[in-house]
Amino acid sequence: MRSAILALLLLPTASAPRVAPPPVAPVEIVEWTVPWEKTRPRDPYVDKQGRVWFVGQAGNYVAYLNPTNGEFKRYEIDAGTNPHNLIIAEDGMVWYSGNRNGRIVKLDPATGKLTTYMMPDKAVEDPHTLIFDKTGNIWFTAQSANYVGHLVTKTGDIHLIKSPTSGSRPYGIVVDPKNRPWFVEFGTNKIAMIDAASMKIVEHTLPNPKTHPRRIAVTSDGMLWYGDYTQGTLGRFDPNTNTAKEWPLPSAGMSLPYAMTSDDKDRVWLVETGVQPNRLVGFDPKTESWFSITPVSKSGGGTIRHMIFHRPTRTIWFGTDANTIGRASVP
Repeated sequence: MRSAILALLLLPTASAPRVAPPPVAPVEIVEWTVPWEKTRPRDPYVDKQGRVWFVGQAGNYVAYLNPTNGEFKRYEIDAGTNPHNLIIAEDGMVWYSGNRNGRIVKLDPATGKLTTYMMPDKAVEDPHTLIFDKTGNIWFTAQSANYVGHLVTKTGDIHLIKSPTSGSRPYGIVVDPKNRPWFVEFGTNKIAMIDAASMKIVEHTLPNPKTHPRRIAVTSDGMLWYGDYTQGTLGRFDPNTNTAKEWPLPSAGMSLPYAMTSDDKDRVWLVETGVQPNRLVGFDPKTESWFSITPVSKSGGGTIRHMIFHRPTRTIWFGTDANTIGRASVP
């Protein structure tokens, strides 16, 4: 099945010559086992010291890995937080989302001090994925509550925006080169942008009514990329023309694409979580082909939900439901 799909993807089109794609090849993946069992380590982020921070969603903690010596350090947080995601500011402060208790929290790594910012609406109990914009402020989604939000990091002020589509389930979020936040609506076949000036949401309906995008990535040309969790495709949304194009993933309908990111060569990486072990797959927009397929063979991955590309080291970092933190070195 995979060979047939790859062969189809590599066929040239009649309308324009295609750049010959490189052969499909694996990348090097290294995993570290997290010492706190069954805690769902996830959403890693690399700080300026090279430490890899992550949250233990099931274990209710924030921690980091020193990949040089393999040591871990854990920070205790408020009970019932069940953090979903974290990001690190330029000043080294760690910001994480309280997915079960309606808060975003700033952690000072030097002292362990926690500064808590509560959601102004108690109905928004599940801040989800956080992302910094170019001003250092935070945008985030709240899936179950059906909101997106904005937090001003200097003041702690939070503004909430309800999705115009009922049950849309705002999920992954990115900021494009024009500093516009984009997010996917996992409960629908829509992708949306937030107009920061008006705080209004502008929705775009994707062509396939069965599409359910779960994560989103952006490349330097401003193209938005999404993984269709139910259809097993990679999609590209062009905000200049409001048009979309999709390509089957290597495992097609079995793939269940989840974590995704883009690298410094504007290639798009996804994890197929519908196969075991999970597979990290790379797509080159220039050749419109899959150029890399790598099983997460040590742990199997279980489910890999989110990942980031670290430009200084040209590595992709992810957490797994199999209780590991992983690093992929990209070519």
